[in-house]
Amino acid sequence: MTHFLVTNDDGVFAPGLLALVQAIRQIPGCEVSVLAPDHNWSACGHVKTMTRPLRVRDVKLADGSQAFSCDGAPSDCVAIAIMGAIEKPIDVVVSGINPNANVGLDVTYSGTVTAAMEASINGKPGVAVSLDAPEQYDGELNFASAAKAAVEVIQGLLADTIVKIQPPIWNINLPYREDGQYKGVLYTRQGVRLYRDALEKRLDPRGKPYYWIGGEAPTGLMDEGTDYWAIKQGYISVTPLQMDMTNKSLLEILNHPMG
Repeated sequence: MTHFLVTNDDGVFAPGLLALVQAIRQIPGCEVSVLAPDHNWSACGHVKTMTRPLRVRDVKLADGSQAFSCDGAPSDCVAIAIMGAIEKPIDVVVSGINPNANVGLDVTYSGTVTAAMEASINGKPGVAVSLDAPEQYDGELNFASAAKAAVEVIQGLLADTIVKIQPPIWNINLPYREDGQYKGVLYTRQGVRLYRDALEKRLDPRGKPYYWIGGEAPTGLMDEGTDYWAIKQGYISVTPLQMDMTNKSLLEILNHPMG
C-alpha cells in the first residue's frame, strides 16, 4: 500500500488540496494523509523553521475527512511529517493544487514546489501540481479535472523504475480546462519567466514609509519544449527538477581554462 502525504502552500482548507486528496484516494491500494499549513504561504520559498516550535492540529476538510494543519511553511510540513509527525512512513509527497502556474524561476519562490523539493531531500519522491488558471477568474475554479489528470500522470511517473534509483522532483503544470480536455503530456525543461514587478512606496498613518511589491502578472518566453510553452499550447507539462544547482559548464571552464 502506497502512503501519500498531501500538502500545499495555500493552506489546508484550499479547494485545490481537497480536489487532489479526493483524486488520489481513487488510486487502488493507497492511503492518504494530509499535513498542510494553517494559512497561505504562497511565494514563501524553501523554509526550514528552527527558531520556534511547530504546532500541529487536527482539522476536518470540507468533505469531513481528517487532516492536520501546521503553523509552519509547506517545506516544514513535509519535513516533520516524514520525521514522525505522521506516524506511518510516507512513500510519496504530492503538493498542490496551486491555482497559478509554477514555471521557470517560479520554482525558487513557490511553496508548492519547495514542498516537493523537501520530499526529495528526505529521500522521498516529491510531486508539485499547479494549475495555470486565469489571474482574474469570475467564479470558483474547477480543480476536479486537473486533479484527475494530474493523478493519472503521477501514477505513470511512480510506475517508472527510475523512481527507485533516485527520489525525483516532478513539477507538473496544467492549463486550465474545465472540461478536462488536454492535448497530451509533454516532458519539458524550465522556461524563462518574465516578471513585471513594480514597487510602490506608501506612508503609514504615522507618516513612516513602507513598501509593497505589486505589478502585472508574469508572462514567459514561448520557447518550444519549455514548461511555459507547453501549458500555453494546451499540454500538461512535466518537468523533472533536481536540487543540485551547480553550474557544471562554468565549473568545467574554471577547472580547465583555455590558453
